[in-house]
Amino acid sequence: MSDFQHTAEAYIAVWNETDAAARRALIAGLFTEQVRYTDPLGDVTGHDGVDTFIAGAQTQFAGLVFSLDGDADGHHDTARFTWHLSAPGADEPLVVGFDVITLTDGRIAQVHGFLDKVPS
Repeated sequence: MSDFQHTAEAYIAVWNETDAAARRALIAGLFTEQVRYTDPLGDVTGHDGVDTFIAGAQTQFAGLVFSLDGDADGHHDTARFTWHLSAPGADEPLVVGFDVITLTDGRIAQVHGFLDKVPS
């Protein structure tokens, strides 16, 4: 498994972790202190910003689960991957996104998120 794939899987695990203390520990291990996360719905920095943003998404989409769609691809310090947000057991995802991450010393320093499919 590539380092990019491992990082993408760890990233998805953070988004699925609903226990606040466990999620915070995962964030601290995966993201740099000054991480910047941007997507069409937000622009946050640092562990607190990422944690608050994820907690908000979990509240908005309670019961839905994030998953990778295929393998992560990357070069140098940059990777990209597609993810789904779905109800457990659903045939079609409710949301499809595409994220580009930049790593510093093996940790995520920047996330650029894009939404390819959103509910109307």
